[in-house]
Amino acid sequence: MEKRYQVFVSSTYADLKDERQRIIQMLMEMDCIPTGMELFPAADEEQWKFIKRVIDDCDYYLLIIGGRHGSLTTDGISYTEKEYDYAVERGIKVIALLRDPDEIPTDKLENDPTAHEKLKQFREKVSNGRLIKPWRNAEDLPGLVNISLQKTMKASPAIGWIRANTLPSESLVIELNELRKENQNLRERIWKSQEFERVPVDDLATLDEKIQVGGTHTVNRIWSLTITWKEIFGLLAPYLLENPNDTLLKSRLEISLFELSGVSGYSPHLNDQVFQSIKLQLTAHKLVNVQNLQTTQGGYALFWSLTPQGQALMMELRTVRKKDT
Repeated sequence: MEKRYQVFVSSTYADLKDERQRIIQMLMEMDCIPTGMELFPAADEEQWKFIKRVIDDCDYYLLIIGGRHGSLTTDGISYTEKEYDYAVERGIKVIALLRDPDEIPTDKLENDPTAHEKLKQFREKVSNGRLIKPWRNAEDLPGLVNISLQKTMKASPAIGWIRANTLPSESLVIELNELRKENQNLRERIWKSQEFERVPVDDLATLDEKIQVGGTHTVNRIWSLTITWKEIFGLLAPYLLENPNDTLLKSRLEISLFELSGVSGYSPHLNDQVFQSIKLQLTAHKLVNVQNLQTTQGGYALFWSLTPQGQALMMELRTVRKKDT
């Protein structure tokens, strides 16, 4: 059965109209189904619910970043960044094309210093831990989209769409779906039943020992905090009940740590090497599992979960005891 993939094209709108038109034309030539801001150019909070449903139906997320940050949501970030965060949270495979800053015309650059800094931080977020493709002008984009998407589809095949008249019989589809669910449930049960083996580490720091964490915020300002490993685990443990992916958990952790630091500012970023150390330290203490699992969209991403030891420590740290009377 021949599948067609649906691709969400995300970017600022007014300054990238020509670029979007070229990209959408290329996607149609590749027999893909493009979707994006053309459906809802006047984005607001009400339409955000609709945008999320559209992203949920997409197989791949294509991000184009130029020289503008875009209009802000009530969260203090642009709609493009909000779409990106949601796609990452959903585990949708992201293809990011970032324009070379030296090739952006002055009339398409941010003039506001705050918006310029937010755009810079967004570019850094997208570039962190992900292969990106630079582009210079609109003529570059169709070829980059073709090559990048073809490679991504081959490496991470998604669910896609097929015509109804090419489907197997309804009974066979139901049977196959039930088998798929049973297979997934068995995999999860096997994983949960297996004892997680900790790699032996000599002189592993105890949970009560302190570590200095930090990163940047606002306009490249530095923040830092001295905190114990146990306190870090106490901050992130409740989020693990949702089995978040790696990117979403880091975002929540850096906000929690930044608030705890008492520093005034916005857009906090946690040093990635510090985050990786936290991940490994808590794994070594057998408090968390971090697995590369298949997402609902057919791709793969790192997902966090609590071990039995982690659940027990979370209950000890985060539950409220009855006060003495």
